[in-house]
Amino acid sequence: MVPLKQNRVILGFDRLTIKVGSALLVDAISGQLRQDWLNSLAADIARLKKTGMQILVVSSGAISLGRTLLGFEEKSLSLTQNQACASVGQVALAQAWRDALAAKKITTGQILLTPNITEERRHYINARATILTLLELGAVPIINENDSVATSEIRYGDNDRLSARVASMIGSDCLVLLSDIDGLYTSMPNQNATLDDNNSKEAIHLPMVRSVTPEIEAMASGTKNHLAKGGMATKLDAAKIATRSGTSMIIANGTKNHPLAALASGAKHTLFPANQSPAAARKSWILGTLEISGSIHVDDGASLAISKGKSLLPVGVTNISGEFDRGDAVSIIDPKNIEIARGLVSMNQTEANKAMGKKSEAIMGMFGYMNRTELVHSDNLVSIEQVKSGEQGDE
Repeated sequence: MVPLKQNRVILGFDRLTIKVGSALLVDAISGQLRQDWLNSLAADIARLKKTGMQILVVSSGAISLGRTLLGFEEKSLSLTQNQACASVGQVALAQAWRDALAAKKITTGQILLTPNITEERRHYINARATILTLLELGAVPIINENDSVATSEIRYGDNDRLSARVASMIGSDCLVLLSDIDGLYTSMPNQNATLDDNNSKEAIHLPMVRSVTPEIEAMASGTKNHLAKGGMATKLDAAKIATRSGTSMIIANGTKNHPLAALASGAKHTLFPANQSPAAARKSWILGTLEISGSIHVDDGASLAISKGKSLLPVGVTNISGEFDRGDAVSIIDPKNIEIARGLVSMNQTEANKAMGKKSEAIMGMFGYMNRTELVHSDNLVSIEQVKSGEQGDE
């Protein structure tokens, strides 16, 4: 895990998720895109990518842009009006990001998410694979909630928590929430300005928060404008989600041009450090949290490959038991009937039985939706022996 320093805090990370709120992208008065600001952020992203960093953006702004394009002036809109705004605005938002990053010779990809995608393991694995492939190809994925079909019952509700779930899903080292405030304060800045001197309390900035305690949560207060959904409370929720998954989180002021360059140069912020790496957190989740749905018995060759951190291929499978679907957790058993690993399967039980004992070339055309032939990919596989010896805890 990258050692965290208060100065130049985002430099040195391998994978960075950036959350951009509506209030930063869209001018609250005119409803127009803040083009100069977006261009400056694109320049920051380009500079960070040149260091080898992979970058993903979770961007609000679709509804805000759609309001302007459809001529809505009211602050409060109905669900269907908001959905219509999202539908129109998402096109404009995607184009804005594409144009800004294309000017820096960066390719973008758009992904719209709904809660079932990050909460249900089968969808989770598909989305994770797509995003990681985009990152490996050098693209910058632009992610937003699919507000055009989301309802109050099935939605994330704000992009602070969405960004934390996405950062956790793809194993980001760090999540940066760009906001209109430079971090967490003990009380809302200027909130007590009208009180007399005897009752007023100075708002103290907290440069680092190691744990989101009830006392920390009590500090989250304030207002938000009609273009924004989140406040400090949702940012603290995001911090809990992110740090549990091994992703450090930063709240920083993003209102001025070149916000990431400012942060890299030591601008004021609040850091919520993770106490383990994303890889270690993911391994713990697979090994200790998920219910086992089946067992896969393997030969000596597959057992050796797993001990070396390789994926489990169907050719090394000798027997399958239990009922499981894609994304379910399974136990992997060696020829001595000893559990050597656990992992998330890429095939359901029926598919796994058909593929069992076959080489990868024979499997490629067997299932139309599949572009991989691993039964359990190494990213979703935990060797129990390596965990016991501490080898995977230090990733």
